[in-house]
Amino acid sequence: MGMTMTQKILAKHAGLEEVKAGQLIEAELDLVLGNDITTPVAIDVMKGFKEDKVFHKDKIALVMDHFIPNKDIKSAENCKCCRDFAARHEITNYFDVGQMGIEHALLPEQGLTVAGDCIIGADSHTCTYGALGAFSTGVGSTDMAAGMATGKAWFKVPSAIRFHLTGKPSAYVSGKDVILHIIGMIGVDGALYQSMEFTGDGIANLSMDDRFTIANMAIEAGGKNGIFPVDRLTEEYMKAHGSRPYVKYEADPDAEYTEEYTIDLSQLKSTIAFPHLPSNTKTIDEIKEPVKIDQVVIGSCTNGRISDLRTAAEIIRGRKIAKNVRCIVIPATQQVYLQALEEGLLKDFVEAGAAVSTPTCGPCLGGYMGILAAGERCISTTNRNFVGRMGHVDSEICLASPAVAAASAVTGCITDPAGL
Repeated sequence: MGMTMTQKILAKHAGLEEVKAGQLIEAELDLVLGNDITTPVAIDVMKGFKEDKVFHKDKIALVMDHFIPNKDIKSAENCKCCRDFAARHEITNYFDVGQMGIEHALLPEQGLTVAGDCIIGADSHTCTYGALGAFSTGVGSTDMAAGMATGKAWFKVPSAIRFHLTGKPSAYVSGKDVILHIIGMIGVDGALYQSMEFTGDGIANLSMDDRFTIANMAIEAGGKNGIFPVDRLTEEYMKAHGSRPYVKYEADPDAEYTEEYTIDLSQLKSTIAFPHLPSNTKTIDEIKEPVKIDQVVIGSCTNGRISDLRTAAEIIRGRKIAKNVRCIVIPATQQVYLQALEEGLLKDFVEAGAAVSTPTCGPCLGGYMGILAAGERCISTTNRNFVGRMGHVDSEICLASPAVAAASAVTGCITDPAGL
């Protein structure tokens, strides 16, 4: 039996000719990632190791992004812990205030992730890098500690589900709508510990930012990872953002999949996930009564890239944010921030009455920059809408694309951008 893309990458990094679903392997790592929340825990674990050392100072990335700039004493202490560790071990890829960004947007932008890599990160959305044809997955801080020390990690080889994408999305339908449609279709545990592998001629109609968004939210369907084939667009992206060599892997024709789905992108509509699960989805035309909102968040590792801000600005430009609605725009990296500034997008947001933040995860995990009070509802381009995720347990989060979020900011209720 043949192997999937993921299985081929894992076999290579385990030094094996082949691997099978369910097999336990030890794989060499190309990158170990941590942030300001998870890294201090890993550092503490490493104190119990025989030797306090890292396996390779160039293959560890520490990104201060969740509570950055520091919101309180505890977050400041966490960052100081990471800062001291990075200095002590001469970590090459340490990103702090002024150079940082939201980790899963920053690392591809910096050319630190490429096709064929095997990557772990102490953050569940590490699966983002599958958009580039890498195997990347989230782990706990203990596994991160072991990875930083040894350069290796244990895996159970995942089985796979294939999603065959055809057609071309309509205007205002983006990668966010694709992945919300899929999660609504299979559920939050529909791909539990499986690789979500995307194929089909429809992929050519998805931008790299679309693919990053889809791979990012594979975890919201329970997936071990999400992964896309490497095509011309992928190669152009990698060459534009770095010089690291990469390896293209393709699934064998006889690779085994537990399930297969075909999705016609031309038939998809703007999709919203209602509280309190990413699988609780409705298309925009299924919303029959006005759904009032109090806050809009446009940003995060899912949808804070330059194409997302361009889409939002196009809708908001020349209009005003609705009365009694707070609209917060968060560029994902300093480079995105600068590009949005140079293109005049930030001016569009500010003139409309939105607030623009420095890059940070901020409100996505209930950190800061937009915490919700009881009874408030936010429509957000983030990736999770669990109870209490963005503040009070009696608040609500609806997940949507930048286009829907921007249109809703203008009207004060969930709105179809095509109808403005």
